[in-house]
This record gives sequence, structure tokens and C-alpha cells, in this order.
Amino acid sequence: MRREEKSTIIDSLAENLKEYSHFYLTDTAQLNAADTSDLRRKCFENDIKLVVVKNTLLKRALDQTEGNFEELYQVLKGTTSIMFTNSGNVPAKLIKEFRREHSKPVLKGAYVQESIYIGDDMLDALVSIKTKEELIGDIIMLLQSPAKNVISALQSGGNKLHGVLETLAKKEN
Repeated sequence: MRREEKSTIIDSLAENLKEYSHFYLTDTAQLNAADTSDLRRKCFENDIKLVVVKNTLLKRALDQTEGNFEELYQVLKGTTSIMFTNSGNVPAKLIKEFRREHSKPVLKGAYVQESIYIGDDMLDALVSIKTKEELIGDIIMLLQSPAKNVISALQSGGNKLHGVLETLAKKEN
């Protein structure tokens, strides 16, 4: 591969690292063509960009971008595929689902919500990470809960108060 080609690939990877807020490093070696095609299709359906990369070129691209990715350098061995996404937990769910029928992909590392995760044992932790939309929904539910309780108490209290007033009015007659 010529220097110009390498430079183009590094620039493309660096651009993807800037464009997508999260990425997963996986090992997809030894998947046959049909399984690889199936994985790519599922990635496409879930808005995940899957790219097989050379470790040295990925390391150079990581060096070009803002952020400290040095912890991930240790996993850049063997075959590496990178999954770019804007949703932190979707690739983890996809990997977990895909591995019900296959032995790969194996999670090498991930950069999710400005945190670095190393090793396949972190897959369950990554699956449980909530997306921004899910967190906002949870916060809204928490904020609505006290208001709903107050409104409910006022409505039920209003009925009780009305009943007490009616009883008092009848006693006076």
C-alpha cells in the first residue's frame, strides 16, 4: 500500500471518529462470508458503520483526533473491525444477539460516552448503558411523578372536602 493510500485511509478513519460519538473495536476474524454479510446487514439496519481496519492505521487515526485513546492501543492486535455509532449501547446489543448463533465478534474495546471499556467481559456493562433519549425519558418520569401525586391528592382530597362540606351543610338544616 502506498503512502498516499495510507494517508487517505487514516484521514477517513479520523473523520469517522469525529463524526460518530461512540465506537467499538471487535475481532471478526474467522467468520465466513455468509456470516460476515449477515453481520454487515444487521449493522446497517441498526445505523452502525462496520469497517475492517489495519491496527497501525487506526492507531494513527486515533492519534490525529482529540481525546486520549492510549488505553485502547493495547487491544490493537490481530484482526480489528471498528463499529462506529451514535448510540452507545446498540452495538453491544447487536454483538450479544449475533453471538447467540456465532462465536464472533469478540469485543476488544469500546469508547462509549467518553469512557473506555477494555475486554469482552465488559459487553454486559455496555448493553446496560442507557442512551441519551432513555435518560431524558427517565428524568421526565421522575419529574412528573411528584406532580402526578400532588394532583391526585388534590383531586381525591377535593372529593373528601366536598363530602365533609355537604355533611356539615345537612347538619345545619
